[in-house]
Amino acid sequence: MSKEEVFKQIQDELDANDVVLFMKGNPMFPQCGFSAAVVGVLSHMQVKFKGIDVLQDMRIREGIKEFSQWPTIPQLYVKGEFVGGCDIVREMFDAGELQKTFEDKGIAYEIAEAS
Repeated sequence: MSKEEVFKQIQDELDANDVVLFMKGNPMFPQCGFSAAVVGVLSHMQVKFKGIDVLQDMRIREGIKEFSQWPTIPQLYVKGEFVGGCDIVREMFDAGELQKTFEDKGIAYEIAEAS
């Protein structure tokens, strides 16, 4: 698969899904703490998202880094726009910026009540 084909596959996922998380593992079973942390934030916000396990395809794993010009995984995209990795997502959530990003882009969320 060429770089162009990998980029097209990535772009097709971004076009088809409002919120996409390129991660290690899947949302039910993250394979690294950073991926688990972002899944935790999105789950806490009750945001519907598609998790793409980069461990399943080395071309996607390397291709997403080049596609975004960002060296690490996980990577969160909202409406096709790169938001950031784990630290950025957590900082944005804590500052209320992630919520604003979802509101601005028309993404439904609801903060889960602590039990």
